[in-house]
Amino acid sequence: MAIVNDICIVEHDEKLASEVADFFIRSAGEARDRPFRVALSGGSTPSKLYRLLAGDRANRVKWPHVQFYFGDERCMPPDHAESNFKLANDTLFRPLGIDVAQVFRIEGEAGQPDLAARRYEETIRQQFGIPFPAWPRFDLIFLGLGDDGHTASLFPGSPALGEKVRAVVVSESPRGVTHRITFTAPLINHARSIVFMVAGLHKAPAVRAVLEDDTVNATHYPAKLIRPIEGHLIWYLDRAAASALT
Repeated sequence: MAIVNDICIVEHDEKLASEVADFFIRSAGEARDRPFRVALSGGSTPSKLYRLLAGDRANRVKWPHVQFYFGDERCMPPDHAESNFKLANDTLFRPLGIDVAQVFRIEGEAGQPDLAARRYEETIRQQFGIPFPAWPRFDLIFLGLGDDGHTASLFPGSPALGEKVRAVVVSESPRGVTHRITFTAPLINHARSIVFMVAGLHKAPAVRAVLEDDTVNATHYPAKLIRPIEGHLIWYLDRAAASALT
């Protein structure tokens, strides 16, 4: 049975990153000699996590056993400042010397987002050995939360919110880089562990809406779609982000 809304509240975002780093290390250790498959996210809080993992905690993970994927990506070159891949490459992969064969990035820069989404789903299915219509099961998926309630690149009102068949689809952001590629909610919900990392006072209203407000639905707050089927869902919040919870 799913464990839903396990909440860990810490004082600040540095402590948040430290707690999540320890969770990552424990989870990777449980995989033992099989591949540990993790989907990364972007943003300032994950960057702190990546730097911790590449720093004094680096020797606590068998990195050759880890495969890295991305829960979403902007349709831009991998060296662009807003690329989720670039963030992870600069702060995690290169400092650790991760083999390129362990990293599976979303190639969204080619100008055909839907084709890139389909190719990424095909890559995932091939690597997991899981053909359609079964769902691949990630060991760990990292997510953030926007102040509008979005997660990954699942935005309020997006047609992607209703996707039931595909694992990876195109989405459009109402601000910033418009074209995105994202995991769908069913793919996320099949993961063994899902970790939200949320920091900052400006996120507090969205945190409360997603976790406590039954009067709003997933159309307006897409993070409400994230309810694992047979997995563990943990919200790591700093004190500011949790400040509106009752």
